[in-house]
Amino acid sequence: MILRILFFWVTSVASLTCFGQTSLNYYLPSKTELNPNIPTPKSIIGHEVGEWHISHDKLVQYMYALAKASDRIEIEEYARSHENRPLLTLKISSPDNIQNLEKLRQEHLQLSDFNLSKNLDLNNMPLVAYLGYSIHGNEPSGSNAALLVAYYLAAAQGAEIEEWLKNTIILLDPSYNPDGLNRFASWVNSKKSLNLVTDPNNIEQNEPWPSGRTNHYWFDLNRDWLPVQHPESKGRVQQFHQWKPNVLTDHHEMGSNGTYFFQPGIPSRNNPLTPSKTYELTQKIADYHAKALDEIGSLYYSKESFDDFYVGKGSSYPDVNGGIGILFEQASARSHAQQSDNGVLTFPFAIKNHLTTSLSTLKAANELKSEILTHQQNFYTEIPSLADQDDIKGYVFSAANDHNKLKAFISILDIHQIEVFRLNQKFGSFNTSNSFIIPLKQNQNRMMKALFESRTAFQDSLFYDVSAWTLPLAFDLEYLALNEKQYSENLLGDRLLQTSFPTITNDLEQS
Repeated sequence: MILRILFFWVTSVASLTCFGQTSLNYYLPSKTELNPNIPTPKSIIGHEVGEWHISHDKLVQYMYALAKASDRIEIEEYARSHENRPLLTLKISSPDNIQNLEKLRQEHLQLSDFNLSKNLDLNNMPLVAYLGYSIHGNEPSGSNAALLVAYYLAAAQGAEIEEWLKNTIILLDPSYNPDGLNRFASWVNSKKSLNLVTDPNNIEQNEPWPSGRTNHYWFDLNRDWLPVQHPESKGRVQQFHQWKPNVLTDHHEMGSNGTYFFQPGIPSRNNPLTPSKTYELTQKIADYHAKALDEIGSLYYSKESFDDFYVGKGSSYPDVNGGIGILFEQASARSHAQQSDNGVLTFPFAIKNHLTTSLSTLKAANELKSEILTHQQNFYTEIPSLADQDDIKGYVFSAANDHNKLKAFISILDIHQIEVFRLNQKFGSFNTSNSFIIPLKQNQNRMMKALFESRTAFQDSLFYDVSAWTLPLAFDLEYLALNEKQYSENLLGDRLLQTSFPTITNDLEQS
């Protein structure tokens, strides 16, 4: 342990000493062959990665330059932030896959339909990996690492990268929170000294309130995967369901005196709706992270500090949607360099760790491809039997004389792909004019239960995050869980399709 801490300190000091000259060689795997026709980050943004905190406009500029130069990349703007900054997805794969992207997407979506999934041949199906960075804007090593991840995937050459691109469709989201990222970059870049100051009490390391953690309206977007109230979240969740990724990474930062965390989290705090196979695969992928971090001498830990209970975060939302969500937490320099309990922590060192685990995720995904695809297949094919065994068969809900409340509530269900039907016949106090019903036997079975159930018993009474979020209670709706005697398919009227929010009309659209 003493030798590892010494290695960490020497590596950090070396990075600090040559900070202005931190090159691609410091970050990228050794002996990497690179395509000289692919622009390096420095050639577009004007400085080495980690020398300055990337501003969002330069981040976007580089991603478009990569997409223009590489036949491995297709780029899409999927939303605009409150401050009108673009949110991007880079779709990265082999040139052949890029040419057939829509066909591959449609085939992959069949995995998450229990009527189709069991008949699919998984042998030649690419795995979908979603790499996402810095949903908290003042945790910027993620988005700065995204520059390097994108460059490596576009420029690296050799048998391994070719195999990755053939077997994987990578969705790279370089900045979950453009407004917060830019706010923080402006602060630290404006306070940076010619000679770096590592004192934690220095102004550069102490961003004022409101910090760059949140978005324009000071909302924590990492808690918005479930309520989806902001344009960044709406676009991101819609993008998620357009692809139903098998693996999703969520790169964060934590206190400066930590090291590096990756999931699995505390086992006693797992959400019981998440299949045990999800955590088994998370652990198998974690073994790849451990090996990769060992190779560069970084300290790390797992199964502590963080839990996986609240389904409204980036690391847990995939778990109830057939995927595997993975949280990464890097000790934060909170500036360009800072003294910590483990020595001088530099921004380049933090970036390198996130790059390393991004690549170890892709390596794991490729080598575990068959098992991960089979997991998603089984996740959905077992839903009919789960629904048959469940005491609850559906939910009915209403909000008498408050159409707007119903509209907003159903819009949230719609973005999570939950099927909602009009109530076809009167049931107790629920009338056909303003009541709706959700059957349990549908593809989004686990997501629906996560939103509607009221769980009061827990294996572990401690929580890192939210422990109760029953959505109809949040809207003060009248609702009822229907058992087998109460539920009948005759209660199902027309299915609601393409509800719009926040536009308010007199009638919900229906087919």
